[in-house]
Amino acid sequence: MREWHRAFGIALVDVFAGAPWRVELEQELALISQELDVAIIEEVASGDPSGSKRARLPDPLPDGLENLRAINLLSYKSHHEALDVWSLDELIGYYVLYRKVNLNAEGDRHPLKAFGLYAVATRYPEGLARSHVLQPTAWDGVYELPWGGHQVRLIVLNRIEKHPRNAPWELFASERDRMRQGLEHYRARPTSAKQPGYWELLEHLYLLYRREASAMAYTLEQFIRDTHEKLIEDAIQHDPESVLKHFDPEQRLKGLDPESVLERFDPEQRLKGLDAEDRLKGLDPDLIAAWLAKQRRDH
Repeated sequence: MREWHRAFGIALVDVFAGAPWRVELEQELALISQELDVAIIEEVASGDPSGSKRARLPDPLPDGLENLRAINLLSYKSHHEALDVWSLDELIGYYVLYRKVNLNAEGDRHPLKAFGLYAVATRYPEGLARSHVLQPTAWDGVYELPWGGHQVRLIVLNRIEKHPRNAPWELFASERDRMRQGLEHYRARPTSAKQPGYWELLEHLYLLYRREASAMAYTLEQFIRDTHEKLIEDAIQHDPESVLKHFDPEQRLKGLDPESVLERFDPEQRLKGLDAEDRLKGLDPDLIAAWLAKQRRDH
């Protein structure tokens, strides 16, 4: 199950790529293994040590992340796991440990208002909803839940709005149509494919799907192949030199007709670098003798 948590974290790394926010995965918070799934942390600008100016957020953001604080702790439950009372108690425990372990520049604990707490679940938490009121928000599948003196933002991936901005969420839904839609939307994002996290995420998802859902693994394999082709076509169209520099001369010429290659050069260029013996190879001896006789007569 940890592989799903890892892939989920990589998706958020990609969402915040290029923005002044740091995404940290699987933070160890105690001597006994206590791994927080994801922390999304605002980067303080060098010219603003007080942090009074808020960092720019990626646009668009997946639903539910619009009110990020300076430090945001996320707990994730895949389709294998239920989000329950214990999960939320764990999230509060992660918050307490994080606040103790990670101090600010002055060596003090970060203030309470600096923290945002998020529980992200693939499936709707039926059991939790029977005993606690999940307060709806303006976004489908996004709820508020008071817990232990804190406000927890709950995001249910199988219930979010089907929209391109939610592609990082849809990749982790358990409904096949949502997953396929997430892949299509994810591919369409213009800058993602240039980020290393994009390909790392696809590799993780492919291995997970191959093990658990062969039909989705085939879909993802085709998706990766199509995306590679799209990237290559785009590079050839806009920056062919960046493609060619990865191939040595032998690879560049492979498959080309030698005559069509030689036609691009004048005779002097074709013979440049060849010694006299190589230049004369293949010529009729009578033709060579006639040429030499002519040279002697002319000179």
